[in-house]
Amino acid sequence: MNAPLGSLDRPNSYIGRSVPRPNAKRLLAGRGRYVTDLVLPRMLHAAFFRSPYAHARIVSIDAAAARAMPGVRLVATGEDLARICTPWTGTLDHFKGMISTPQLPLPLERAVWAGQAVVAVVADSRAQAEDAAEALAVEFEELPAVADIDAALAPGAPTVAPGLADNVCFRTRLDTGGVDLILSRAAHVVEEVFRFGRHTAVTLEPRAIVADYDPSEPRLTVHHATQTPYQFHELYARHYGLPEARVRVVAPDIGGSFGMKLHVYHEDMAVVGLSILMGRPVKFVADRLESFVSDIHARDHRVRASMAVDEAGRILAMQVDDVTAVGAFSTYPRTSVVEGNQVIRLIGAPYRFRNYRADLAVVFQNKVQTSQYRAVGHPVACAVTERLVDLAAAKAGLDPAEMRARNLIADDAYPCTSPTGYQFEALSHQACLVRLKRMMDYDGLRAEQARLRERGIHRGIGIASFVEISNPGPAFYGVGGARISAQDGAIVKVTPSGEVQCLISVTEQGQGTETVIGQIVADQLGVPRERVSVVTGDTDATPHGGATWACRGAGIGGETALQATRRLRDNVLELAAAILQAKPSELDLQDGWIVDQETGQQRLTLGELARIGYFRPDTLPPGTQAQLTVAHHYAPQGYPFAFTNGIQGCLVELDPETGFVRILKHWVVEDCGRIINPMLVDEQVRGGVVQGLGAAFFEECRYDSTGQLTNGSLADYLVPMACEMPDIEIGHIETPTRGTELGAKGCGEAGTAAASAAALNAVNDAMAPFGATIAQIPMTPARLLQALGRI
Repeated sequence: MNAPLGSLDRPNSYIGRSVPRPNAKRLLAGRGRYVTDLVLPRMLHAAFFRSPYAHARIVSIDAAAARAMPGVRLVATGEDLARICTPWTGTLDHFKGMISTPQLPLPLERAVWAGQAVVAVVADSRAQAEDAAEALAVEFEELPAVADIDAALAPGAPTVAPGLADNVCFRTRLDTGGVDLILSRAAHVVEEVFRFGRHTAVTLEPRAIVADYDPSEPRLTVHHATQTPYQFHELYARHYGLPEARVRVVAPDIGGSFGMKLHVYHEDMAVVGLSILMGRPVKFVADRLESFVSDIHARDHRVRASMAVDEAGRILAMQVDDVTAVGAFSTYPRTSVVEGNQVIRLIGAPYRFRNYRADLAVVFQNKVQTSQYRAVGHPVACAVTERLVDLAAAKAGLDPAEMRARNLIADDAYPCTSPTGYQFEALSHQACLVRLKRMMDYDGLRAEQARLRERGIHRGIGIASFVEISNPGPAFYGVGGARISAQDGAIVKVTPSGEVQCLISVTEQGQGTETVIGQIVADQLGVPRERVSVVTGDTDATPHGGATWACRGAGIGGETALQATRRLRDNVLELAAAILQAKPSELDLQDGWIVDQETGQQRLTLGELARIGYFRPDTLPPGTQAQLTVAHHYAPQGYPFAFTNGIQGCLVELDPETGFVRILKHWVVEDCGRIINPMLVDEQVRGGVVQGLGAAFFEECRYDSTGQLTNGSLADYLVPMACEMPDIEIGHIETPTRGTELGAKGCGEAGTAAASAAALNAVNDAMAPFGATIAQIPMTPARLLQALGRI
């Protein structure tokens, strides 16, 4: 076994600098010793030895050969990091009865999924660290692995981790009552068993972190590719026993996240601990192979569902049983339960009916953890609902579009509450359906479909309505005890040169957050957009806030910027009125000038006003103060969410001999409230559609019976390519939320929410002449041929 922290007693474990830094081991004990005669490379690199087994006891670790290799500075085991890091547990208080075992950066006794980091190696270069990790001799005792939903729930099944009575993480039931009676008396009942394959984010930029602990201050600075810098600011401080004032997290613009970079990863926590142990910066970037076995997965669900309708095709009731398989732990701090919870609460959301029962079981297994990923739970809920609506339409002898027209919540029926308890302020399902049919030329497509079938060409048309959760308030996480902020903060200021700067807590992952915030500030302050700079992602500079997730960037961050800028505008006009001997109500701001409200005559530039305010306050009237910086925070109140809605259509062509599907065109009509930047909204929706179609046809993390991921590389895991994607036509309805002055809702998950559901219905429509159906995604050629009875 590795001698705990033993390598820290060797000279090459110390760092020499012109300003000495304390010895890490003695520092942790409260004393200091300085070594200044060594000059070593400043940045160190971490690599990890990973478990080859899905479930195994760690018998022994022999690190002697690894420690002796060139450039190696530290070999750390779970025991080493457990001395300085407190464990975490991925549960939330409002999920009553939820359980999960405590987690540490590296395991102490057992590895619980194939690919779990077991030992960390720190060296002068990544290559040296990886070579040393390969030299480690780790002995395992393989244990039975739980790699299947049914096996996990079987009586007497082995548990995925010690300390568990069984493999159930969480159970819940929603029940309005009356469902059994309605099902027994309904004119038509349709039912199906749906299976959804695991997939993962495959972001353009993988997870990356540089942790720099300077014991001479002491101070921890973490450069982290994350969506939520303040979440990690608090977590690093709390779990490593550091004052929050001594922790800084910098989250620069990152290359995609889709929710994957929200979560605590064991490697990231380990890198922070390694930097504390070494008193030096430590860097880790997950390579693609590591990403597949450590980035969170999502969407591993099996759903049994039924729907009752009357003779006229009106929906009466739904019954749902969802079993979702997570990893061996619930993810921290947002848990692995939220996805399943949103599935059962979003099923049936667009439709008018009152009777509903749903059971949810969240089950542990020895695989990579699952958690929040773009459109959390929405694609599963939408696919289940919309496929049942199509099946019910067939039973009732109705066209799928007419079935929806009869059942979608009327646009004048708001506010209303869903059978699952969601409160809808104002949605536009009926208007979206009308717009979609016109964009698609729906009747023309149906006529063309009939003509082509006579020629042996099998096209399918699918539509799917959806509801999307956005702008979440404190009821989402804060109520469960998670220190995840529901509010955002902005500091908006006029600089001495008359430029404008906005420091804001929402973050940028390539979706255009900074562009939108800059637009709002420029519009409200009456200055050209190019004179506004936006700063995000630095806990030492920006105000505290929840950052960007669940489509809250524009709806909450934008509202924060709007309110802050309006306050600054009032301050500017008050100062201008004092300088110009006028009333604030007589002045306005236009194109960087203070102008006369009525005539538009330019009176004073913003730069000149700033010069006077900052450098010549002695020329101002007595008692006048130049307040050219405003700090403001905003949290949503009233409705716990601002719901977005819409509808999608998909046109496909199926080759029944090969099982290949060509996606010919896709349409989206969405209502995200007030649209601030139409191009960004359209491209967010298109990107979401591509991810949804990827899930429908290509993406799946495939495991064997022993818990080994069998396609953990981009050579085997299929992501959609541009040549496979159709033209995606976007339309909009605007129903601003009345909960904010801006009126914006979210749009980033709308495309993903219903794309796979529309595609599922389209493929089933194409297979209808063969009497075949499919209820599993991804819809691979092999699965389609099996459904068609060809294999």
